[in-house]
Amino acid sequence: MLAKAFSDEVVPYCLRSGMLSGGAAPWFALSTFLVVMGAALMYSPPIRRALLTLLQLLVMARRYLGRRLSGDAQLAGPVELRELFVRLGPTYIKFGQLIASSNGLFPERYVREFQKCLDRVPPEPWSVVKETLTRALGRPPEQVFASIDEEPLASASIAQVYAVTVLSGGVTQDLVVKVQRRNLPELVAADVSMLAFCADVLALLPGVRAMNPQAVVAQFQQNIREELDFLGEASRMEEFNRIMAELGRPDVIAPKPYRPLCQRDVLTMERLHGVRVDDLDGLARIGISREQTEARLIDGMHAWFSCMLRYGFFHGDVHAGNLMALGDGRLGFLDFGIIGRLDRTRRKQIASYLLGFATQDFHQLAKTMAAMGAVARKVDEAEWQQFATDLKLAFEPFLRGSLGGIDYSEVITKLIKVAEQHGAHMPSEFVLITRQLLYFDRYAKLLAPSLNLFADPRLLMTVGAEVVSLGALDDE
Repeated sequence: MLAKAFSDEVVPYCLRSGMLSGGAAPWFALSTFLVVMGAALMYSPPIRRALLTLLQLLVMARRYLGRRLSGDAQLAGPVELRELFVRLGPTYIKFGQLIASSNGLFPERYVREFQKCLDRVPPEPWSVVKETLTRALGRPPEQVFASIDEEPLASASIAQVYAVTVLSGGVTQDLVVKVQRRNLPELVAADVSMLAFCADVLALLPGVRAMNPQAVVAQFQQNIREELDFLGEASRMEEFNRIMAELGRPDVIAPKPYRPLCQRDVLTMERLHGVRVDDLDGLARIGISREQTEARLIDGMHAWFSCMLRYGFFHGDVHAGNLMALGDGRLGFLDFGIIGRLDRTRRKQIASYLLGFATQDFHQLAKTMAAMGAVARKVDEAEWQQFATDLKLAFEPFLRGSLGGIDYSEVITKLIKVAEQHGAHMPSEFVLITRQLLYFDRYAKLLAPSLNLFADPRLLMTVGAEVVSLGALDDE
């Protein structure tokens, strides 16, 4: 990463200036080079950020060895890696959230440790947050809000959230304000540049190429750019609520933004009262049983699928910190920083894929993957049949009984092998959808271990109804 930034910024300047040419005196070339390097470190965020990352990696290595030598081998890797990501800040914390949701791709002890990245990130000091609020809203927060709690309700990678109230028409409204971390766009730009370089290197490895690391980074860059625009997020929450109203789903909501106090880096919105869907103790405290939460989760999934397949719009980050069981019986979707959008063609392809998966029609699954541009074309029926057979062997554990005994690492290893054999390359939006399905699966296993979402007939009926709807629209 440091070499990338160095080669992109420092070396070209040195070559243009002639200081690295054979005609320059060695002492002059060296001294000038050091001056340029020092200036680059001072004024170039990518180089400065790369050097900081390298130093933090060295700190992690020292702490990791110390923990292992002390006999704490099980926690050495997960704890030190998570602490490294927290020290490096928002971009890496977002990747930590990906680890937290990727059962099978990473060992369980890493997944468990990185759950702390979902909403337990160290907050910025109140003095820094107050400066951001004052600059964005034009006045100090105590002059804007009737009250504000200086202790955050939640602290995540992009922002932290505070409880506030406002007086409107003589009525006190209970709200929250989401405040973006300081200097975030510049920091993220430097980190994404380094991640892109790493993806280019990883793509050279045969075992990683099928996972398309460059597309993953490109999708991440697009997602985080959207997350940094809180005005866009406010619009997406309003769009979600409008869609839920059209679907006749008052039981599934997003917070309503309070538009007078929204800016690009400050988002003020309705406060929802409830607990995370994976907080079993919290659910019990407010009188919600597992069965009730399971029913809400199924209803929320149906609404999510209908929203995706009928409107081409879906919440793209439904980790547990963003899905709340409310005390009044509703299900709340939070944080619309990441959303997915699908055109009609892609929606039909994904619906066909889901139906083929749920009905175990792997021949249809193979054809759909080819139509999505996700696999090399087959020249004869024998090749199609082989592809379908390989897909069945890889996906079969998801389709039999409970998911409780599934070894995700084994399943994903098989899928990667099939991908390599058939030149598979999944579209980025499909990868985003798959990630949400794994989130939903995790909650389902927690609330109802015998439930298999991937073979649930209620889900199949929802998808089937939307497929019929899409077909009817095409006939008009």
